[in-house]
Amino acid sequence: MYIIYYDVGGAHSVQTAAGIHLDILPMEGTPKPEDLFKMKKFDNTSKTDYGRIIYAGTDEFGNRVYTLSCQYASPVVVPAIRDMHQIAGGNPRELLMVSTLGTINLLMKIGGFTSRRLKWVSIGRPIVIKGTIQAYPEIATLVKEVKDMLPKQREEQSESKEEGLPIFQSPQASWNN
Repeated sequence: MYIIYYDVGGAHSVQTAAGIHLDILPMEGTPKPEDLFKMKKFDNTSKTDYGRIIYAGTDEFGNRVYTLSCQYASPVVVPAIRDMHQIAGGNPRELLMVSTLGTINLLMKIGGFTSRRLKWVSIGRPIVIKGTIQAYPEIATLVKEVKDMLPKQREEQSESKEEGLPIFQSPQASWNN
């Protein structure tokens, strides 16, 4: 299965989610600020990364985990990725798009904008780190729900090859076709 965590900038919430998913960051508790940088793209994306599906690693179940910056075009980008996956012969039940937008707080927005867009890293980075640490429990909950659904998802793959592609929107959401 391919799992793509996506948001606007691709530098903070998706990096944190991918890190948790891959056991680089802890599922329980809160990491130290410096631990967030174990994800090489945490607060380290550029315009050339926008719209690119970036490989983060393979999880313990053999699922390939990616991150994606959609900017503000996720209503267009996500369906395009689903369609391209199907055109390329992929099983629609083997691609999981996970939005981390619901986990992003005000500090992450302010710090991310300041650090990545304005390139005032020394000002924005401490703010986005504080926001990410505050949002960490929500991000971990999202990842836990994704991982908890994966075995069920694998069973459904073998039962139906024609159903629509799943999209996981938020910790409160369910599979949408």
